[in-house]
Amino acid sequence: MFPMLLVPALQAPTPAPKPFTPLEFLVGSWEGEGGGDPGKGTGSFTFGFELANTVLVRRNRADYPATNERPAFSHEDLTVVFSEGGKLRAEYFDNEGHVIRYGITGPDDKGSIQFLSDFSASSPRFRLTYTPTGKDRLSLRFDIAPPGSADGFKTYIEATAKRKK
Repeated sequence: MFPMLLVPALQAPTPAPKPFTPLEFLVGSWEGEGGGDPGKGTGSFTFGFELANTVLVRRNRADYPATNERPAFSHEDLTVVFSEGGKLRAEYFDNEGHVIRYGITGPDDKGSIQFLSDFSASSPRFRLTYTPTGKDRLSLRFDIAPPGSADGFKTYIEATAKRKK
């Protein structure tokens, strides 16, 4: 009689989750134009994977011409998107000293991705929405709600962008 060997059933390994899949349409270099409270501006931004594809980094620059009320200025920011506890999160930093912590949701029925800042009763709340509008095109909107308001958003900037070839 032969001894019976117990062999565990072989299963194909489960593929690693792809947390960045909803954001893949953003990867690349973009040129845009837009307007809002800061005025009509021009700008560009990039989204690219870094650190062995464990983070998605957005680098942005917007230039605003001088007006009668203020001199010309440039805005630069850096956003690092990462997966934490199975959810997409982001940390935003800019040359004005702002730091914003976002949760990311989407896509919705329009394919939009939304970055929504964490709620604080003492700080404004921010919402940044990217919506694909065609091949290599998207719209973006940045809204701000006053301190203590979870949903009282008003649009601050609206823009469109086209992917650079």
